[in-house]
Amino acid sequence: MSQRIATIALLASLFCPAVLAGAGGELRPAPVYETDIKYISMLEAEQKVGQPGVIFYDVNVLEIWADGYIPGALHFFVDNWKDLLPEDKDAELIFYCANRLCNASEIAAHSVKALGYTNVSQMPEGIFGWRMSGRVTEKP
Repeated sequence: MSQRIATIALLASLFCPAVLAGAGGELRPAPVYETDIKYISMLEAEQKVGQPGVIFYDVNVLEIWADGYIPGALHFFVDNWKDLLPEDKDAELIFYCANRLCNASEIAAHSVKALGYTNVSQMPEGIFGWRMSGRVTEKP
């Protein structure tokens, strides 16, 4: 009986991939951004920690942020995120979220770039990559 259920589930996944993909609505194309952002490595980001004029933004949910963030980073996953931005639109802003599968920091970086900020970067490895590499973190 369990083999029959497994076979039915397999066939359903082949003919109805949306069922297993978590389709909660209409399929729509991925966003296309009018701006470009730079991607930086963890090594490049690490060299910028603590430098004047460089601001790190952690775009993770509060629970992930509370487990540790890049030293000096501001928690960006808040309603009043625009209040966290500097007046200087040329300041160096570095965004990161959880890992390469998370796109919250990319969305945030594009949103900030659209506001006229010129020196915006994103670190794709995120805080999980940072922690797994043994780099230093802070906690609130």
